[in-house]
Amino acid sequence: MNKLFVLIVFLLIAQGPSGARGQDALRKMIDFSKAVVFELPSEGPSTSDVLSEYCRSLSSVMEPDWSRTGDLAVIAVGTRKKGLAWTGPFQKKLSDGKGVEGDEGYRIEVDPSIPAVIVVGNDERGALYGVGRLLREFRFQENKVLLPSNFHEASSPKTKLRGHQLGYRPKTNSYDAWDRDQWKRYIRELALFGTNAIELLPPRTDDDADSPHFPLPPLEMMIEMSEICDQFDLDVWVWFPAMDANYNDPETVEKALREWRNVFEELPRLDVVFVPGGDPGHTEPKVLLGFLEKVNAVLIEEHPDAQLWVSPQGFTGPWMDQFLTLLKDEPTWLTGVVHGPQVRMPLDEFRKAVPARYPIRTYPDITHNRQCQHPVPDWDLAYAVTEGREAINPRPFAQAALARAYAKDSVGFITYSEGCNDDVNKFVWNAIGWDPAVDVLDVLRQYSRLFIGPLYEDRFAQGLLALERNWSGPLLTNAGVETTLKQFQEMERDAAPTVKHNWRFQQALYRAYYDAYIRDRLFQEGALESQSRDILRQASRIGSEIAMKKASAILERSVTEPVSFDRRARVFELGEALFQSIKMQLSKPKYQAIDPERGANLDTIDTPLNNRTWLEGQFDTIRVLSTEPERLKAIAALLNRENPGPGGFYDDLGDPANSPHVVHQPNTNEDPLFSKASFHGFSLRTDWPIAWRRYEQAYFDAPVLMKYDGLDPSATYKITVTYAGDSPKARMRLEADGTVIHDLFEKPNPIRPVSFPIPKALTTDGRLNLKWNQEPARGGNGRGCQVAEVWLSRVDEVP
Repeated sequence: MNKLFVLIVFLLIAQGPSGARGQDALRKMIDFSKAVVFELPSEGPSTSDVLSEYCRSLSSVMEPDWSRTGDLAVIAVGTRKKGLAWTGPFQKKLSDGKGVEGDEGYRIEVDPSIPAVIVVGNDERGALYGVGRLLREFRFQENKVLLPSNFHEASSPKTKLRGHQLGYRPKTNSYDAWDRDQWKRYIRELALFGTNAIELLPPRTDDDADSPHFPLPPLEMMIEMSEICDQFDLDVWVWFPAMDANYNDPETVEKALREWRNVFEELPRLDVVFVPGGDPGHTEPKVLLGFLEKVNAVLIEEHPDAQLWVSPQGFTGPWMDQFLTLLKDEPTWLTGVVHGPQVRMPLDEFRKAVPARYPIRTYPDITHNRQCQHPVPDWDLAYAVTEGREAINPRPFAQAALARAYAKDSVGFITYSEGCNDDVNKFVWNAIGWDPAVDVLDVLRQYSRLFIGPLYEDRFAQGLLALERNWSGPLLTNAGVETTLKQFQEMERDAAPTVKHNWRFQQALYRAYYDAYIRDRLFQEGALESQSRDILRQASRIGSEIAMKKASAILERSVTEPVSFDRRARVFELGEALFQSIKMQLSKPKYQAIDPERGANLDTIDTPLNNRTWLEGQFDTIRVLSTEPERLKAIAALLNRENPGPGGFYDDLGDPANSPHVVHQPNTNEDPLFSKASFHGFSLRTDWPIAWRRYEQAYFDAPVLMKYDGLDPSATYKITVTYAGDSPKARMRLEADGTVIHDLFEKPNPIRPVSFPIPKALTTDGRLNLKWNQEPARGGNGRGCQVAEVWLSRVDEVP
């Protein structure tokens, strides 16, 4: 017997089966590599084609005939709706009442005596999902297809709608380069894990009209993708924004209806059209719904059973009120409502406000890491400014928490994705949509087993969890980042060429190297800044110009003497590998990505991680001062900028280690949707000090809160605040214990700290509670209440 095969079986036995069936489950394996497939004639997807794609040596496909199996193993697939007579020796067992009811459900049983495995779907989709579950349990290795002899499962989905948006447009970081075969493979892979809907995009969106990577024009690829979805019996949704300027204008409406009809009539399958109220689009609800009623009439002419859904994304408070009022009239042409990014009302409140006749679907953003609906909590600035908004981002536990939080008040989800960077997240959402109680690690093991190989079932799954932990908390103190890289390097050394060329393996390896390289840089640049500040503190002895010149030379060493060049080089090698394997565009100049913010983080890998750029700007300002005493005073002020004075307090609100007075209530675990809790935001301005490049913020009308205890009851205080953030025109209001410290106040531009007195009566009890809110009922993305720094200083004379 092949020694490698013996080793594989030993490892599989040692690590145990997925779930809780015990180690004995893998002691006996059945080989289905030469199996005959029994498949009933079906109007649904051909499950035998799906099986054959993975089990390439299957002997034949035929209608069920148990007398003709000979010595061959059998894989039998069919539906319960067509009766159980076709199940042969399984018929009695399948009548034992241990199956599950419900659409799309299935049951899988194994009989080692034949040997055979049977998949019975409650319907056509259930048969496909049952085959998907079977494939996730198979161990593919050394021309063998192994299955534990006691495997069995009966399951049906808990969530009705489980889908993903796959946008073929230039803005994505990979999708725009995929051809029909790649789309077919990816859509099939999603279906194997329970996806039942795919959302497409029309040719015209808020994106460029063309991409250098397009293998087909957008409408042609949209038609192809619609056909693929129909092959697997997946519902086809189309995200169709209403972007024209004036839908009160009859000519605009007529032209738009022609455009929309042209798309509708070209698609072989179209089940639902979803129109976002904003991002893009900015039409008043009553005008938008009037236009959509006309769209619906066109839609049902082309696809009589199709539905139309709408969302109130980006609406202001008054527009949201108007939208909800219009829904109370319950327009019969409207089928459902979508809750997605930039909807100012939390989902539970939204469900109560929307008439019960309208189902609510969610549109969760699983693809972005910052400046988005679900940012990474407590992300380190070093990651935020280098890895960026659309990095490769497996976040299994975080995504599972989001999926569970959304499940209660919706009929399901179609996630918002802009590339394969969020691949792991899609499969986690599928699993939670199927069963909210599922073990996330078990899902990752199934993912790893099917897509990477059984030797990596646990190691790769644990590696994905390690990548999520890499992004948790301060990077400098996260020693696990180095351990994660070593684990992936060990997997890489052992990997066969097919694994090394596997794009999912390459993605995880890329992230492990990238994370470790950024941590190495952070150590170096932090040390260099400390050394430069040591020199500046000697300015009064050696002179201001010499001190600044030496400090600059030290800071420049991060460029002239770069750290970990080998790790950086490996990141770029893997970036090239990912472009070759999956067309990931990780650089704008190298791979014609649309923008560094769209996943092209090879272009931002060397972004400064300390205050070097800002300090150089400060040096330029100090040098033009006319006298040495003025220059020395300015250097001292630069070194002392965070000091609140004796008895005072300073908070860098974007730094979890230096913001003790920030109140996170509720915390992230209690409020994973950030409906009420504040969270961190980031700016890319390297000419700002780090304290301005990270800040605390809250969505819409939620507050940013701070709390002080132990103040001197006899003292008088003032507050100094730096308002930073990516919404410079947002106006903010500050209250202290219910007293207005400043009313709606536009952030200074350019940014500078601003000071306000605190009435002495507010601190006589030794406490102070601060609350910031942005302008109420503001629309858009909801960001605007953003606070970077706070000094609470004594202003009375201290003996």
